[in-house]
Amino acid sequence: MHVSGKLSLILLTLTFSFVFPPTSNSLFCPLVAWSRHPERDFGQDGRDGTNGRAGRRGRDGENRTIFVDGSPINLELSGGDGGDGNNGQPGEDGNCARQPRKVDYDLQAADGGDGGNGGNGGDGGDGGSLTVYYTNREDLKQIYVRSQGGRGGRSGRGAYGGDGCDCDDRSWEIETCEKSDNGDEDCETERFECEEGEEGDDGRDGQDGKDGSMGTLTLINRTEALPPDKPTATVTLPQLQNGAIALSVNQWQTRSSATALLAPNSIIANQYREFVGRLERSFELVWNADRAITDFYNQPISLSLKSDQRIDVSLPKEVWFDGTMSQQGDVTKFVVTNALLEREATQLTRADFAGNRSELTFSVVDLAGKSDLLDTQFWLKYRTANSGDRFRRFYNYRTRYEGIIPAELVTRHNNRYTLEIGKLPIQAEYLRPGVAIEIELVATRSFAGNSAQQEMNWRGEIR
Repeated sequence: MHVSGKLSLILLTLTFSFVFPPTSNSLFCPLVAWSRHPERDFGQDGRDGTNGRAGRRGRDGENRTIFVDGSPINLELSGGDGGDGNNGQPGEDGNCARQPRKVDYDLQAADGGDGGNGGNGGDGGDGGSLTVYYTNREDLKQIYVRSQGGRGGRSGRGAYGGDGCDCDDRSWEIETCEKSDNGDEDCETERFECEEGEEGDDGRDGQDGKDGSMGTLTLINRTEALPPDKPTATVTLPQLQNGAIALSVNQWQTRSSATALLAPNSIIANQYREFVGRLERSFELVWNADRAITDFYNQPISLSLKSDQRIDVSLPKEVWFDGTMSQQGDVTKFVVTNALLEREATQLTRADFAGNRSELTFSVVDLAGKSDLLDTQFWLKYRTANSGDRFRRFYNYRTRYEGIIPAELVTRHNNRYTLEIGKLPIQAEYLRPGVAIEIELVATRSFAGNSAQQEMNWRGEIR
């Protein structure tokens, strides 16, 4: 190296030693990284190996239902074995081209491809279930059954990764010289490196398949096939006019030592189910309301037979019922005395605004015509505009009363309600003619434990 080049290197080293003390590694390392030469690849990375396919699942054993009469029966209900997983394919070695010589940049040799993963083994099929109808328990000894689960398939093995490429020359130096203004040559020697390619990762082995479950035994001490469960039903109100709706649940007990009941060397799960009885209940609707049941044509009722032998009844939210539910033997009876649709509780509309001062009234009418069934309470916010706001485009309203209207100030005639606002504790100056008012009215209407609210807003002027 030329003397001037050495002097420059010494000065640079002294500068780094002063600015960055040895304890400042976190600052120094990035500068070192910035000073590295650009790197170029040579050769071509090897392709990754393909993963092995998973094994197929074994077929399940056949489910059988038999009626026994003491004759010997031999049944093969075992599940099939799962298929083996395939091995992964090895990764390819890097394609090692000739290493470029004496280049002024670092080199990176090609990597090997990753090995493929092994495929999982397929699960074994489950043994088939056996349902036996019998009348003599000793006849069960004549049944020989094999209902074991199939074996899980073996896993495939992961493959090796491919080899990376080597460097012929791990490092080399290149000297470069430049002429200075005074005619002298300044020369520097730079060192370059070649990094060898990495081996590809080996693939993972797959997982063995799981063995299938043994088949199960169900015993029914009957000569006729057991009717299916019907624990739930959803019906519309008019459909209930056709009669009671029957629900049923078959009841079972879980017991042990299934193979002790069957022929010697039978293979089946240890626990078995045995039928112990059938729970049957019904639901009946008695419609005593004056209103026709067909007014509620599409409204559904959901029924569910519970383990405590009662029927749970889920009524539609859109209908409000007044009635009683009772249990009479095996029948759950619902007697309806009145009913209305929920939306019919919120069909009030403004009818009139009349009078002034103590005779000021506000009237609403029930368009659904159900006021004889509903309890109604009114809440009022009464606001007036300042007198100076008369010529403004938008009034500035202030609250003069806010609260429930006492029942004695509400008069109902058929489906019309008259609210005597003038008799509320409101100062007289806000009840006189010419006052601009804003009314917010909330009606709470209740029936048989249900309630709904309707809000009405109106602006006007007292005449």
